[in-house]
Amino acid sequence: METVVSGIRPTGNLHLGNYFGAIKNFLKMQDEYKCLFFIADWHSLTTHPHPDNLQKSVRTILAEYLACGLDPDKAPIYVQSDVKETLELYLFLNMNAYLGELERTTTFKEKARKQPNNVNAGLLTYPTLMAADILIHRANKVPVGKDQEQNMEMARKFARRFNTIYGCDFFPEPASFSGSAEPIKIPGLDGSGKMGKSEGNAIYLIDEPEVIRKKVMKAVTDSGPTEPNSEKPEVIQNLFALLKVVSSQDVYEFFDEKYNSCEIRYGDLKKQLAEDIIGFTAPIRERIKEISSDAAYLERVAKTGAEKARESADATMREVRRLIGFR
Repeated sequence: METVVSGIRPTGNLHLGNYFGAIKNFLKMQDEYKCLFFIADWHSLTTHPHPDNLQKSVRTILAEYLACGLDPDKAPIYVQSDVKETLELYLFLNMNAYLGELERTTTFKEKARKQPNNVNAGLLTYPTLMAADILIHRANKVPVGKDQEQNMEMARKFARRFNTIYGCDFFPEPASFSGSAEPIKIPGLDGSGKMGKSEGNAIYLIDEPEVIRKKVMKAVTDSGPTEPNSEKPEVIQNLFALLKVVSSQDVYEFFDEKYNSCEIRYGDLKKQLAEDIIGFTAPIRERIKEISSDAAYLERVAKTGAEKARESADATMREVRRLIGFR
């Protein structure tokens, strides 16, 4: 069975876009592949988070992914910093990574531009740490977005380079793939683009009902259709896109018909959409609260995941040391 490794950024609460994108894919992948998921806390150090924020973010993201259905019995979920073998591989890969190729990566140039007073070595060597996260388990596939494709090519390059230098065929070249299910693009409430934290247009899985209602009622609309069966502008398509994923088919068709007949009342649509979002997120929200309050369970999941991940990582590093010449 092919091995899939995927990192999870500890960047706060999950929203509907995360759920219908990465999470739905993870839920399907854990049944189809040998998966390992990790929370990338070392990567976050490039922005120098406060210790309290870092620890809270790790606990939050772990609880929310578990609440969404990630099953630690099917796929280990571990915290990156609990598997120290990754750092050793990171060191070895850095010995064969060249300054010029690291400086040319798009992610380094973008981060350096965004934080000119904090252009640290971690930013520069982000691709080698990402490669170590993947190669430590000799993964075959990694679900990534287009923004990480250059770093995935770097990971393949480092795998080839290691194999060439040490005359072996040890590391597979990990392939990028979009996942096992077609991700659904969830639009934001501001009328354009996709839902995201930085855009301030998200509905979070942990949001309380009243918060959801206020957010949805503020969603951008237009003055309404003036011609029957006219094409929906983007701001209205976005509302219908949300309706499609959280409401019943009958509800969707009812409002679609009202729009086509120029009888649509956006206030009614928003009220229905808000209640359907509340109904959809309610069981996840309650599960998040339940898991978040159980510190012992979270610790047990992370510990068990780390033990399984270290078993895989240790097997890799024993062979890596032998190939390099360390006895």
